[in-house]
Amino acid sequence: MYAKVLIEYNNKQVDKTFTYKIPDYLTNLQKGMKVTVPFGIGSHTINGFVTDITDTYEGDYDIKEIIDVKDPELILNEELLAIGEYLKELTLCSTITAYQTMLPSSLKVKDQKSNYTKYITYVELVSEEKAQEFLNSNPVSKTQKFIIEDLLNKKRVLKTTYSSTALKVLITKGLVQIIKEQQYRLNYQNQVSEPLPLTEEQAKAVEQVEFATNNTYLLYGVTASGKTEVYMQLIAKALKNHQTAILLVPEITLTTQIVNRFYARFGNQVAILHSGLSDGEKYDEYLKILRGEVSIVIGARSAIFAPLKNIGIIIIDEEHSPSYKQETNPRYHALDIAKFRSKYHQAPLILGSATPTLESMARAEKGVYHFLSLTNRIGAAQMPSIELIDMRKELKNNRSIISKKLLNKMQTCLANHEQIILLLNRRGHSTTITCQNCGYIYKCPYCDITLTYHKSSNVLRCHYCGYSLIKKDTCPNCHEEGLIFLGTGTEKLEEEIQKLLPTSRIVRMDADTTQNKGTHQKIIDAFANHEYDILLGTQMISKGLDFPNVTLVGVINADASLNIPDFRSSETTYALLSQASGRAGRSNKKGQVYIQSYNPDNYTLKCVTNNNYLAFYRYEMQNRKLLSYPPYYYLTSLKVASKSYDLASSEINKVKKYLEEHLTATTIILGPTPAANFRVNNVYRFQIILKYKKEPNLLQTLQELDHLFLLNNQAFLEIDLNPVTL
Repeated sequence: MYAKVLIEYNNKQVDKTFTYKIPDYLTNLQKGMKVTVPFGIGSHTINGFVTDITDTYEGDYDIKEIIDVKDPELILNEELLAIGEYLKELTLCSTITAYQTMLPSSLKVKDQKSNYTKYITYVELVSEEKAQEFLNSNPVSKTQKFIIEDLLNKKRVLKTTYSSTALKVLITKGLVQIIKEQQYRLNYQNQVSEPLPLTEEQAKAVEQVEFATNNTYLLYGVTASGKTEVYMQLIAKALKNHQTAILLVPEITLTTQIVNRFYARFGNQVAILHSGLSDGEKYDEYLKILRGEVSIVIGARSAIFAPLKNIGIIIIDEEHSPSYKQETNPRYHALDIAKFRSKYHQAPLILGSATPTLESMARAEKGVYHFLSLTNRIGAAQMPSIELIDMRKELKNNRSIISKKLLNKMQTCLANHEQIILLLNRRGHSTTITCQNCGYIYKCPYCDITLTYHKSSNVLRCHYCGYSLIKKDTCPNCHEEGLIFLGTGTEKLEEEIQKLLPTSRIVRMDADTTQNKGTHQKIIDAFANHEYDILLGTQMISKGLDFPNVTLVGVINADASLNIPDFRSSETTYALLSQASGRAGRSNKKGQVYIQSYNPDNYTLKCVTNNNYLAFYRYEMQNRKLLSYPPYYYLTSLKVASKSYDLASSEINKVKKYLEEHLTATTIILGPTPAANFRVNNVYRFQIILKYKKEPNLLQTLQELDHLFLLNNQAFLEIDLNPVTL
């Protein structure tokens, strides 16, 4: 018997399988297993995945034997192998990269230095009769007697309970044995709560979903309309049919509250997968899924690859979130993989959002997706009142961060023992430090962008490459004490509020305060328990969180995301502000939202103020049609990156010429132009954008271009089909 093995090298020049003989002692070898094989000259060994097993092989060369099976429990089943091939075709990555993407770090193809299996060590008697006989016929120390009698009574006890010296003697005499049992790091006691009564809208949404189909449903529901309860009751239906379910959420912060609700409803049937887990926890959760010990998987983007069998339903919550698209190789979108698995299992796919992407809403209008809606909040909760504040007027009164109206409302909320959320989608203290004497600006020497000042650590940091330096009191150029701080980040906002409201209890939640494991949960729990009055942070606090006592939401700089040079900036801004506004008034207390802007006449902001998603959708669709953007056209981005400016420029022009020669005349080729982040870590990047409705030559042309760059180790081609950002 012979096996075709895909080796671990992530190199497209060896992106193929190699044939190995299966030795007689590997009787358990299966397709999809990870194996160790000899490769190259000498005794060098590597790992790989078995992609096929055959009786014969083609060729007249000597074949080496597989050495061993690694991780016998880890098997990429037929579906996961098919997903790998689909992912390769979808993103033009190598096959091994596709398979690597599906696995947690502790189970990737290369050998891991750590053993992630956690054990609990017990001791028990080898034989009760032998132990009793030993007690009756031998002189026994007091400690040994206690151990034997205790084990006769309890059968099995933790090893750490007893004296190691006495225990060692009993083990040597063959009276006591060591038992190791694998322990999962994350466990939940099964205390299942009852489903909540559904509103008429919720019940209708649940009833309309047809199981045993690969239909896609768009669940458009305003914030606090009870989408999570709909998800849980749909999943309960799948479980009743002895099927499994996947629920994707876009942020780690979202998993905190939603997982707790699912634990309370479904107990230990739930596994979670996201980047906030340790490698050991990911290993445990993945094994639970592989072993069929759980029926529900909740997690971020990569959880879509969970090795569940017999999937009955797939749900993507906050489907508009750009975090479902991976920005590094392989550049896949979780929605594409979800559709593949939905079709494979004939399972419905639910896309939920209060602010669906324009593409999803357009498909729902055309009947490609089935449309479900929740237009009312649950119970007595009402949609919050939203007001735009013109910061141009505030600036005349030297108020550039917090407006007078927002400050007054914050004081009222604090007096009423109510809570406040403030959104500022920019971390750090100041976005720019410049010298008022000579005009010097601190910039990253590798990326040509301004460094952000983090006051808590007195560090200037580049948020692209990670470069940092300690801030000094004098200008590095003229050596004068003329440094001034421009722009506002979450650190500065926290500082300002502490001055304005000195008795308020403030907690900040951004990438700087949530670096350590478990800090998301601690901050959310503390705020939920009213240990803090004000939660301020970046976009991670804008969606999915449910705090009944929050009656006020303030958006500090609504223009920041509007000014990003990207065709989706209006859509992103609407989603961010609408979701943030939805954190207010989620119980019987009326909510108020203040959005501070220097451009209050902007149509997107007015739509947010009126809670009118459909008006925004119609307006933005007109713009997309005029400018030939999705959903009217598809996009593909091609970037050439090199440490040499001249080489990057030369190669991108060659790419354009190749595209012009091989694509049809109906495809619009834009560029080349410098990419949005032109120089990052001393690498220059030029970009070409393709716009097309139908391009029969696209995939072949991109594959050919990709192949042309295989041997070029000075310039690199990045291809992104259907990019989320440009």
